[in-house]
Amino acid sequence: MRIERISSFMQRVGDRPRLLVRIDTDEGVHGWGEAYNHGPDRALPPLLDYLEQQLAGEDPRRVEFLSQKLLRTARFPQGALGLAAISAVDHALWDIAAKSLGVPVYAMLGGAVRDRVRVYSGVYTAPDPAAVRDICAEQSERYGFDAFKLSPYRSDLFDRRWGLVVQESAEYFRAVRETCDPAWDFAFDAHAKIFEPHQAIALGNALAPWQPMFLEEPIRPENKQAWGYLRSRLDVPLATGESLYSPNEFLDLLTAGGADIVQPDICVVGGISQLRRIAVLAEAHYTMVAPHNPMGPLATAHNLHFAAACSNFSILEYKLDETSWCPDPYLPVDGHLDLRPDRPGWGIEIDETALATDDYVHWERRVPRRPDGSLGYC
Repeated sequence: MRIERISSFMQRVGDRPRLLVRIDTDEGVHGWGEAYNHGPDRALPPLLDYLEQQLAGEDPRRVEFLSQKLLRTARFPQGALGLAAISAVDHALWDIAAKSLGVPVYAMLGGAVRDRVRVYSGVYTAPDPAAVRDICAEQSERYGFDAFKLSPYRSDLFDRRWGLVVQESAEYFRAVRETCDPAWDFAFDAHAKIFEPHQAIALGNALAPWQPMFLEEPIRPENKQAWGYLRSRLDVPLATGESLYSPNEFLDLLTAGGADIVQPDICVVGGISQLRRIAVLAEAHYTMVAPHNPMGPLATAHNLHFAAACSNFSILEYKLDETSWCPDPYLPVDGHLDLRPDRPGWGIEIDETALATDDYVHWERRVPRRPDGSLGYC
């Protein structure tokens, strides 16, 4: 079996861009993968064309060999775009290898260590605790969710004293706890908008009395020692990792004692081949893995197969957005995604007729401005 071509498809899930990748072989077996869209999104297709030149004629079932070839052919360590493209290729290769044997991908990773994968839902649009209760109750009744993620911010971060921002967040979470089912877990995503660790400590410890599942990415990711300092002073579990790329970066974070939960993105770090390495490093540091997954049904399938075979997996982020190109996505039942042991590869279908049209939508984060006109972080 030999690789013939790599094709990319610019698509969307909801209002966010997505890039799908298909690898075709000379024996008619094909595989699918997804790349994370960091931006500039349209830089990815020509990059994938370049990777195709390195893979043409190779046996796609040599997944580890080809993943390493793409990583090592680059003279310098890959960054956001390079690793996103390699992630998509890596996943398509795993899909082909599993389909050629007629087994699910997780069967090739040592087999399932769990029967189903727990998921949580992001609830960012709820303006008050009553709305949180209503949205979460609807999702709980329909899909069985018992874990949700909220924003800790109730107002502009920069137009008031930080102590008031913290107080508002604490009062909000207290009211959420008093209003909602006590069995539900709530996490908070601070989106790396806080620059000063002492502010993040004040925020996290103000939320602590109401037992958040974790506080996610309160500060910037670059300084791993700052994460160690932060974690040593927080009374809540600290989670981070969506902005880190390589096992080496996660090793630095873990060595610094900077996380209780790591959140690598399978479509960012170089695919499931690299995420498995990160998970082993985390396990050696008694740290759980809760992958970042604000993506669509294909990326969710990638994550499900990783989670099925990962001993120190905790919980998976899940978005309910529908899409036209995946008719059979993994949907939560009782707050979990069930495995599909009778379906080879990723266990989902991709409707290629729906991919015939470029359905790309541009999305760009808006950088906030402080009252003095300087820029904050998004």
